[in-house]
Amino acid sequence: MSDTTRIDKWLWAARFFKTRSLATHAVELGRVQQNGQRVKPAHNVKTGDLIEVQQGEQHWQVRVLRILDMRGPAAVAQTMYEETPDSLEKRTRATENRKYFREPAAAMQGRPTKRDRRQIDLARG
Repeated sequence: MSDTTRIDKWLWAARFFKTRSLATHAVELGRVQQNGQRVKPAHNVKTGDLIEVQQGEQHWQVRVLRILDMRGPAAVAQTMYEETPDSLEKRTRATENRKYFREPAAAMQGRPTKRDRRQIDLARG
């Protein structure tokens, strides 16, 4: 266990992304910020840093508690960070909103049919 590690390695080990290349790609696109700054994949993470991760509709704001280079079990990965109370509240609120309101087009795959288009128009009013 070292004092610092690359941010893409840490995100992969903390199980925010399935592969390290996905983590690297997200950092390059600016979907990951460290202490409010956009960083490169090789940037070092240390204990106490504030990391903001955006992955699809999910947004996390976590504080780094442990540094591990290797990916381990999920139980170990959850001890590597602590989610901020504000972030936790926003994620639970977004989950509840998704549970009660579903976008009509979310269930469709590909181009909508004529029937699908009518249902979308009816849902929008």
